[in-house]
Amino acid sequence: MENNNDKSMDRRSFLRGTTLASTGAALGAITLAGQANASTTGTQPELKHEQVASTGTHTGKKAFPSLSEAEIAKLPRVKQKMVAPPFAPEHDPVAKGGPKVVEVTLTVEEMPWKLDDEAETIALTFNGSVPGPLIVVHEGDYVEVTMENPETNAMEHNVDFHSATGALGGGGLTHVLPGETAVLRWKATKPGAFVYHCAPGGSMIPYHVIKGMNGAVVVLPRDGLTDGRGNPITYDKMYYIGEQDFYVPKDENGNYMKFTEAGEDFSEVMELARGLIPTHEVFNGRVGALTGEGAMTAKVGEKVLFVHSQANRDCRPHLIGGHWNYSWEAGSFDDVPGRGHETAIIRGGSAGVFHYEFEQPGVYAYVNHNLIEATELGAVAHMVVEGEWNDDLMKQIKKGDETA
Repeated sequence: MENNNDKSMDRRSFLRGTTLASTGAALGAITLAGQANASTTGTQPELKHEQVASTGTHTGKKAFPSLSEAEIAKLPRVKQKMVAPPFAPEHDPVAKGGPKVVEVTLTVEEMPWKLDDEAETIALTFNGSVPGPLIVVHEGDYVEVTMENPETNAMEHNVDFHSATGALGGGGLTHVLPGETAVLRWKATKPGAFVYHCAPGGSMIPYHVIKGMNGAVVVLPRDGLTDGRGNPITYDKMYYIGEQDFYVPKDENGNYMKFTEAGEDFSEVMELARGLIPTHEVFNGRVGALTGEGAMTAKVGEKVLFVHSQANRDCRPHLIGGHWNYSWEAGSFDDVPGRGHETAIIRGGSAGVFHYEFEQPGVYAYVNHNLIEATELGAVAHMVVEGEWNDDLMKQIKKGDETA
């Protein structure tokens, strides 16, 4: 571990230089391409809301034409207030009016992060949470992202949106050193749930992702969710669960190592991570983050939409005691949702969406059904549901300590 200030500065400069060198060529090419495209943007007129609705979605056709800069400038602008997961930002399940420019601010925070009673790390975060905040927009909206990297940080960062169309998901256009700010606009053309994450280049890509620097975007169809057969699907609440793998190195005595600055543990973390065995597999950044006072809540009869992401590893979300009414396992709302599934597979680097109407009260365990990762590494959440018990669905006939 480096304690000398000069050595720390050397390490900081090295980390920045390594990242820039690994992405310089791509960044230059993408920047030039972006400048060329900006001068040739189409000038088709904006669709009115009724015209958009008449085109429909799920047809494979483009629902929204290209707009000129002048036309985009005339669109209404809405600033989305970011909230920490598991909560979702305020939004309309069905769009009101035509496309909007949705303003989003992502501020990088490099900060000490406690994983459990013994382990801690220096987390790399968007807006101070792991995962980063959920972004919710509608198909056809423009998302204008302000990416801030305060000068107090040690590392370079960027953001790759899986929901965006274009090389590197905007990653080549959002590189910011400490003290810098970048602004990126992308159009939400694909309805579904998607991951976003930091991807500075080379080995810094996995390092930043496994340090917590990822989040999710939900792009809702303008007319709302459907069952794929023309019937609307409604929900009362939306929760966002970000599953995260952490790799915390230990010293020669078997104790978790502690570091003071982002990047200081790069070699130790990456050596451990290459073994592909995490020390922690958790929901929303910490062991027990979504249990106890942090548990999610609902009432019998409420319909809940769960968004589940994992930016790095495959995982298996399962609600013990429930079966998804509808599930978009691969995240695309263009797909006909599954019905009655018990466990889903979220592919690493993606997000899925699950809908459930609670029928019984109680404390439900929401787990990764790799039960080793759930019970031993921390991938467990609780859903506390209030309401009247229904004996027809489940009833205890005899306690285990009673004689026949």
